[in-house]
Amino acid sequence: MIINHPLLGPRDSEEFVYLGSADLINRPTNWESEEAAEDFYQYLYIRENIAGDNRELWYHEQGDQSWLVVTRCTLTHEIKSVELAQDVSRAQGRSK
Repeated sequence: MIINHPLLGPRDSEEFVYLGSADLINRPTNWESEEAAEDFYQYLYIRENIAGDNRELWYHEQGDQSWLVVTRCTLTHEIKSVELAQDVSRAQGRSK
């Protein structure tokens, strides 16, 4: 599988480490709240197992050590888009 890195161009997926759902970007921030334990439980353990398009975190371990958000169809492995995770995180921060 080829991942089209936004900065480095097409790279073999063997250069990367798959790290799960891109929802992990949205880590709970208020660890002092009364709901903190439940929020972190949901964050760490509860995942959807989506058949179809899914946003995933990939780490470029054998390259520039960047984090990417890859939108990939879990049925066909077709990659729909690749974004730098820092750009996704910043965009989510502005939309809150």
